[in-house]
Amino acid sequence: MTDLRRLRETERWLAWIRVGGVGFAIFQVAVAGYYPKGYERLAWITTGIFAVGTLVLLVLSRREWPRRTQVALGACALAFDFAIVSAYILIYNFQLGSPIRQVIFVPLVEAALRYGITGALGLTLASAPVIAVFEWLRQRRFPPHTYHVNYVTLQIGLEAMMALIVGWLFVRLRREGNIAETRAAEAERLRDQLGRRADVLEAANRCARALSSSLELEQAFDAFIREVRGLVPFDRVAIVLSEEGTAQVMAVAGAGAGRVLPPGSARPTRGTLLEELLRTNRAVYRRDMQHAEYPEEEEFLALGLRSRLATPLLQGARTVGMLSLVRREADAFSTEEIELTGLLGRLVASAVQNIRAYEAERRTVEELRRLSALRADFVSLVSHELRTPMAAVIGSARTLQQRWRELTATQRESFLDLIAGETGRLATLIGDVLDTSRIEAGTFSFRFGDVDLGDLVRDSVATAELSSDEVQVRAEVRDPLPSVRGDHERLRQVLMNLIDNAIKYSPAGDDVEVRAYAEDGRVRIDVIDRGPGIAREDQRLIFEKFGRVTTGNARPGTGLGLFIARSIAEAHGGTLEVSSALDQGSTFTLDLPVQS
Repeated sequence: MTDLRRLRETERWLAWIRVGGVGFAIFQVAVAGYYPKGYERLAWITTGIFAVGTLVLLVLSRREWPRRTQVALGACALAFDFAIVSAYILIYNFQLGSPIRQVIFVPLVEAALRYGITGALGLTLASAPVIAVFEWLRQRRFPPHTYHVNYVTLQIGLEAMMALIVGWLFVRLRREGNIAETRAAEAERLRDQLGRRADVLEAANRCARALSSSLELEQAFDAFIREVRGLVPFDRVAIVLSEEGTAQVMAVAGAGAGRVLPPGSARPTRGTLLEELLRTNRAVYRRDMQHAEYPEEEEFLALGLRSRLATPLLQGARTVGMLSLVRREADAFSTEEIELTGLLGRLVASAVQNIRAYEAERRTVEELRRLSALRADFVSLVSHELRTPMAAVIGSARTLQQRWRELTATQRESFLDLIAGETGRLATLIGDVLDTSRIEAGTFSFRFGDVDLGDLVRDSVATAELSSDEVQVRAEVRDPLPSVRGDHERLRQVLMNLIDNAIKYSPAGDDVEVRAYAEDGRVRIDVIDRGPGIAREDQRLIFEKFGRVTTGNARPGTGLGLFIARSIAEAHGGTLEVSSALDQGSTFTLDLPVQS
């Protein structure tokens, strides 16, 4: 396109030079003076032809011709100029000593301008017959003037040297011009590329700011997707994170966002495109999904989507997810968009890392605060739990010491029973604290053997009935129960804790039921009460260390019993769960595997 433009500009410039040449020719013909018979008329005819041809070439030069026509027009113009100059040279042979032969240098320079050295030398050869005829005509007109061959060879030699010099100058000028144009085009390309890079960096900065606008992943991703829409157009976009073998869809926008893999959904990564990214850590460009290679692509095809670009979310050298962009057209992503999407993937990965680090720190701080509060409550509770029985023990002991002789035998027995009961409470409290410490240290010991859970349930219920006057405890054992492998005393400790809690929270006159039965290859023990129940938000808390219900249904205690009971159940390969609702009682279920 640049060469064609140069040809057109050259042709137009030469056309205007011809216009000036016509005026100059008219002036020279008019002032030439003496003409032999018929020569003046030939001169004016030639000038007329020159004027008409100049006008035609001027009009033609202003048209936008295709390259082939433009080249042909240039060749015709050169031939026309050569013919006009040759005619003038031959007409004015009658002027002795006139430098008319040098006019041939004009088309010579034009030939060099158009075709370089080759064109100039070609015109030199074409002018040789003209110069030879000119010398012959002059020899005939001015006898005894002889034919001078050296005049012809001198003219031709000068033309050849000028052709070489001027042709080389034009070739070099054209080469330098091409180099300059190439460099200018390269500079313009680099400028445009730099501008695009600057725009991309600015857009990337906006995306980065969007990602850092919130410490909530969902909100940060939504803001990021709004920025991406103006940077890399898409018909569907999704951000997917890899979580323990599953692909977690964090954010989706575009076609089928609410139906196909909506936000919050999860699928196994096996066989998906995410699995390939996790393995290779490189972007995958599916130019056409017409032949689906991954399960999700069939759903995309149903939405009318054809091409897909997925770039990994890289944290260092590890892929934690992917950024997926999909378009309706096949092979719709450019190289620049693929490169830019890779940069965006790193930004998303960095944001995920920062937000997750913040979340981890926040959870750690909250957990530390919760544990600190629990420990403070525990210290307060333990202090209270210790103070009450110790006060009773100390008071009873001093009364016995000071008034032993005044008290009757029955009174002495009552005080001794009180001391025994309160010291038992102290021993239980200290035992729970020690057991908790051993569980945390991993030194909680077990002695495993065959345990008959039916007998264990009956014995535990019988023991509980002896110490409970207001609440009746009933056992229902569905024999035969298979034996389990476990620690008899530790399992008894679990059952007594559950039964004591049920009695503690049951209204006077109600029953506590303990049911033992086999089901699906396991043995289950349900401890059922009709107490105030446990709110849903407290059901996880009660199994934690120092965890206690904070509602008005709470009873005195350390909050360690159920933590110990669940730890013992899990050490036996079982579980301890609760099913409860406010004002509907509670059912604690101990689930243990049958001995194989």
